[in-house]
Amino acid sequence: MTTSPAPRIPEAVHRRRWAILGVLMLSLLIVVLDNSILNVAIKTIATPAPTGLGATQSEIEWAINSYTLVFAGLLFTAGLIGDRLGRKKVLLGGLVVFGIGSALAAESGSPGQLITYRAVMALGAAFVMPATLAVLMNVFERSEQPKAIGIWAGGVGLAIAIGPITGGALLDHFWWGSVFLINVPIVLVALALMVWLVPDSRDPRPGRLDPVGVVLSVLGLVLLVYGIIKGGELADFTDAKVLATIVAGVVVLIGFVVYEKHSDHPSLDVTYFRNKVFSAAMAAIALVFFALMGVTFFGVFYTQSVRGYSPLESGLLMLPLAAAQMIFAPRARLLVDRFGNRATTTAGMLLIAATLAAFAGFEADTPIWLLEVVFFLMGTGMAHIMTPTSVVIMQALPREKAGSASALSNTFRQVGGALGIAVLGSVLATSYRGGIEGRLGALPPGLRDTAGESIEATLGIAEKLGPRGQALVTPAYDAFLHAMHVTALWGTGVALIGALVVAVFLPGKSPAAEAGEREPELIGTGD
Repeated sequence: MTTSPAPRIPEAVHRRRWAILGVLMLSLLIVVLDNSILNVAIKTIATPAPTGLGATQSEIEWAINSYTLVFAGLLFTAGLIGDRLGRKKVLLGGLVVFGIGSALAAESGSPGQLITYRAVMALGAAFVMPATLAVLMNVFERSEQPKAIGIWAGGVGLAIAIGPITGGALLDHFWWGSVFLINVPIVLVALALMVWLVPDSRDPRPGRLDPVGVVLSVLGLVLLVYGIIKGGELADFTDAKVLATIVAGVVVLIGFVVYEKHSDHPSLDVTYFRNKVFSAAMAAIALVFFALMGVTFFGVFYTQSVRGYSPLESGLLMLPLAAAQMIFAPRARLLVDRFGNRATTTAGMLLIAATLAAFAGFEADTPIWLLEVVFFLMGTGMAHIMTPTSVVIMQALPREKAGSASALSNTFRQVGGALGIAVLGSVLATSYRGGIEGRLGALPPGLRDTAGESIEATLGIAEKLGPRGQALVTPAYDAFLHAMHVTALWGTGVALIGALVVAVFLPGKSPAAEAGEREPELIGTGD
């Protein structure tokens, strides 16, 4: 007969733990909401002024990646600062900065300003995201953590649902900047509730900050992703400047790992990755977001540019994906208990691969209900990947290092997403340019390059040319659909690699779970 471990959470905190989780999910909501809203607004922002900013595909990618790169680069340090100074303090500070950045982004007068203010928003978000999971780990007992993390992951699905619908409704009635301004009232509500409900916690033995590591990680990521985006823009990855930038990024990131390995106060403790299960969980998160973020990028153009749906209708089409995450993320732990981490997560990755492959068969007249089924299955797969891997990662490290564990998890998610947008966005741009170039010969040389950048650029020029430009519309649709098919197959390949990784390295069903004697521990490390 086994005895339950003594509770380590103060009774007053334990009693309000679910209310605290609600506040944490509201904080998470605005960080995820921002990206899902922006996905719907991409087409509007690409439209010339006064409707949008006339952003090129490269500028749109940077509006997304300026956020993800700053976010990913600062997460290491944000997690450490939260562990050192107190998670509640950094949550409050991060929300304030995020709110200010949102207000500035709403008033951007050019793509350059939007990219800059998105980076300010990312600065705040970097302190919010890891602190939410770190606080969660310090208000729930270990036995309740998988359930709480499942609900937390389901909050991502809620944000995915609310974001596009809210963004579409705002774009139907207001100017494009309203999709950022909507964050401000949510921030104010979250701040008030957080001051009232959320307890503070910190690591009693925090590490020192690591400015050299932060600079190396941000510099390496920016160089790498910039090189990939530039390669797609030029439709030539063998260009000397493109190759030099990519190689420089890889070298700096290798230098970052070497420096962290020999530092006595690393922002990224590379010894964590000696645990193959921990490393596999991180790889799974990175790979699934690599595939999904890249596909989401072209999905917006498919539904709006090719199928002709409005931003609001495009947002509503994402509902099945969000609903599936909300339904299955909190329940994924039940499948883990029954079948183990390996089977649950591998099945999730294979389902993601199948849904991405389905995009390779979509045409301009594919029944829309098929797209809805694919989105629902995609959300189901996501739920059965995110919850198990998040539990593995968060329970792999001691409770005192919750900020660091959360920061690592979110870093890999953001880096995977950023590289997915960069790599698959570049594949899309390269394939599109290759498919449309032969039909642009009648255009003046100056317009030819611009028209080849994206389907929006081609359709924009076709509209300006009037009746003469109508000849470009059908070739633009055909070139985009071919490019989408190619990109979807690349995403499928990445998801299959992820399935292989988790099938080989994640643990199966624990003996304890099989015996039904005690709550399963995914990685047997003490707190």
